[in-house]
Amino acid sequence: MSDFPMDVVTEILLRLPVRALLRFRCVSKSWRNLIHSWDFVESHLKRSIETKTHLSLILTHFSTYSVDFDSLDNAVELDHMLKSKPLGTQVLGSCNGLICLSHGLDDIAIWNPSTRKCRQLPRAKIDYFEFGHVSYGFGSDAITDDYKVVKIFESKVQVCSMRLSSWKRIQDFPYYMRYGRGYGVLVGSALHWVVTREPDLDNTANLIGAFDLSVEEFWLVPLPDYSDKTFHVNLGVLDGCLCLTATSYGARSDVWVMKDYGVEESWSKLLSVGQEVNRSFGFVIPIAYSKNGCEILMAQDNKKFIWYDLEHNTVKNIKICGLPDSFETVMGVESLIRLKGGDGLNRDGKGKNRRKNQKKNLKKRLMSPESSTFAQEMKMQSFENQMGRVPEDADDGLRIIW
Repeated sequence: MSDFPMDVVTEILLRLPVRALLRFRCVSKSWRNLIHSWDFVESHLKRSIETKTHLSLILTHFSTYSVDFDSLDNAVELDHMLKSKPLGTQVLGSCNGLICLSHGLDDIAIWNPSTRKCRQLPRAKIDYFEFGHVSYGFGSDAITDDYKVVKIFESKVQVCSMRLSSWKRIQDFPYYMRYGRGYGVLVGSALHWVVTREPDLDNTANLIGAFDLSVEEFWLVPLPDYSDKTFHVNLGVLDGCLCLTATSYGARSDVWVMKDYGVEESWSKLLSVGQEVNRSFGFVIPIAYSKNGCEILMAQDNKKFIWYDLEHNTVKNIKICGLPDSFETVMGVESLIRLKGGDGLNRDGKGKNRRKNQKKNLKKRLMSPESSTFAQEMKMQSFENQMGRVPEDADDGLRIIW
């Protein structure tokens, strides 16, 4: 293999699944360094997403299951550090091959099922009893090279940074959750929930509330112009675009896609599934496009999967062995991303250097003569809280499974 140019070797390795890559680290020191490098990790993840390879459906119903996206034949139960807990496991989100798992109200872990590494987060400090619905979200903050978990109970919002290994309380949630318990839908660096402005859910219009993981602020995303405001609304993501399913139970489901994020006029109706196509459905949730883009995989009533043909407006049932009676679904992708204490992404020093440069440049801007002394102090205090250094005891309360 030494006769092969390294760029050729790299192109071959980028096409392999994670399990094979973990074995091939033993071939030579140069292969190990290549597979371990962050450039390779990023390129492998990017290629898998763009080519729709090494994808799986992650299902949860008390236990957690995986279904290979290419074959869609068997649901395989997965092992992880929270599996032995008596109350079952909830999947709170998926990002870059990492799965956020929860058990009850306190145990939250970030898990890479491809490498079988798992990191338990510290428990949030709570000075109140959470009798009611708790909503979560999980995603990445590209600016600070971090992964974050968001926890919302009534108006109280807490954010856990993996880089800092700690929770913090931020501004109150300015809306009301329409459906209570659930996880935020990740598009880019923003999480999304269906919300309302008033607590009277019966007489209040649905809205899309978003939370930016980088600036940690809430805002509203414009809705599509659908006529029936009584629809039950679900959010999802298709090919990196925010999508919305408006369902009149037992009648039809309309699927809308926002092609240009944040632009109201970019909403377009992708499809409408009614009883004339499938007579036995209550609702459908789009999961992913097929590799050729001609079909959409959808979960029907959270009990089965179907292919919807976009050209012929027909539905084909999929038989998957071992499915639980009911389930919720997120897409997963194989990833080499490592989980270590103190840095959410563990980018071999590149993320640390990038944060250092960002911090230096932002300090110059924040301390410019145009700002008053008070404004400078307030900006710097907020900035240090956002970009603060990793504390020496960053690993306290964490468990890293190797």
